[in-house]
Amino acid sequence: MHSSEIGLATADDIDILEFGRNNGRIIATLDADFHELLAHSVATAPSVIRVRIEGVKAEAMASLLRSVLVECDSDLRKGCVVTVQERRVRVRHLPLMVQR
Repeated sequence: MHSSEIGLATADDIDILEFGRNNGRIIATLDADFHELLAHSVATAPSVIRVRIEGVKAEAMASLLRSVLVECDSDLRKGCVVTVQERRVRVRHLPLMVQR
């Protein structure tokens, strides 16, 4: 579902994360802020998939996300952030540790 379908089209990222955490949802985004917010909060949920590929059309994005959901299923269920690039998928488990 898209954030606009649940009344969160103009919501702050932190509110979207809270919705995901409270409703057992995985967040998919193009926005780096979600990973940063999770790192600073030391949260263990929700899992977030960040796609770092520009210009992906809706149908291709849906297919890409389905593939990532299958490939990373067990990690996503435990709590992780997934970064998807053209040639690589990286998984980091939650909570993230902020490097200083």
